[in-house]
Amino acid sequence: MGQKGRQAAEEREETMSLYRRGNVWWYKFRFAGQVIRESSKSESKTVAKEAERARRRQLEDGYNGIVRREKAQTFPIAAKRWLDARLTHVAPKTADLYELAIDHLKKHFGGLLLSDISAADITSYQGKRTGNGAAGRTVNLEVAVLRAIMRKSKLWGAISEDVQFLKERRDIGRALSPEQEASLLRRCGCSESSLYPIVVLGLNTAMRSQEIKSLRWSQVDLIHKSLIVGKSKTEGGSGRVIPLNQSAVAVLVKWAGRTPEANPDHFVFPACEHHDVDPSRPITSFRTAWRNATKAAGLPGLRFHDVRHTAITKLAESLASEQTIMAIAGHVSRRMLEHYSHIRMEAKRTAVEAISQPASVGSEAQNWAQSPHSEKAAAPN
Repeated sequence: MGQKGRQAAEEREETMSLYRRGNVWWYKFRFAGQVIRESSKSESKTVAKEAERARRRQLEDGYNGIVRREKAQTFPIAAKRWLDARLTHVAPKTADLYELAIDHLKKHFGGLLLSDISAADITSYQGKRTGNGAAGRTVNLEVAVLRAIMRKSKLWGAISEDVQFLKERRDIGRALSPEQEASLLRRCGCSESSLYPIVVLGLNTAMRSQEIKSLRWSQVDLIHKSLIVGKSKTEGGSGRVIPLNQSAVAVLVKWAGRTPEANPDHFVFPACEHHDVDPSRPITSFRTAWRNATKAAGLPGLRFHDVRHTAITKLAESLASEQTIMAIAGHVSRRMLEHYSHIRMEAKRTAVEAISQPASVGSEAQNWAQSPHSEKAAAPN
């Protein structure tokens, strides 16, 4: 080896740094002005040295146009970059879901490079999340966020065929019986919070939780008994007009009487912290009061979204048309309508009986009753 070769080898050794994390050796070196820090996935220092040399050669090939590879990213860094790019064009509610999903993913993948995440790692994550009580739909949403992050770095395709999403329950909607509804309202009425008027409004308008939280007095018209929904989860739900029945009007009138100083820009259900009410900010959560009320009513595990299920079910059982139900509830497809409308058999029977005709009406029915086919069909009986 010539003098220049020995000098280059010595410089390479000087710029290489090996260190341990737990029992695993990592290497760090600088290449083209960029710090490369990666795991050798080995407990052997010798193997780590060889891994560093191989990685350096790979980068040198890329630098010369043979192979190009972007800087390796840890999952938290890649997730932050992906989320920052998404926040500019998604709704706040969606952004909250993304952030919550990433928080869960970080607990499992936070110490890994994005390129090191395997299908087996994702299967392990699914098992841990479901073992902790997370629903299949929730875990699938989190894995979908991970998929989007890996796709951005062109890494998902290598493992996509080995990743299986979990089965989701389709019967998650729960419509309360009249007895359960009455029990829930009694318990909500015992709360000193705004839970009672919120639940009454949900049961009589089919509004979503977020739609109720963000409601301002300027959107409510107690004279003409209607309200206008603000920004909603779906495009078809935003700006829809909902008529207010007697129950909804009564509870809103009584609630308005408790805040006579409220102006149109104030939120109907304002934020309240340590008994200090701030009508310029909406209520962010009523989770504790809801959990206590549902448990006391003998309905543990009931979601507030089931209040919406109940309202839509009652609308469907009243034989309201699909167009009317969708105009009130804000649905945009029949599939979603079927998902929420758990109509009981009595209502279905009433609906089909309403279109029934007596068998004696019309000569066609008489001719059919006297036809040979009907006689042959009747003979076995």
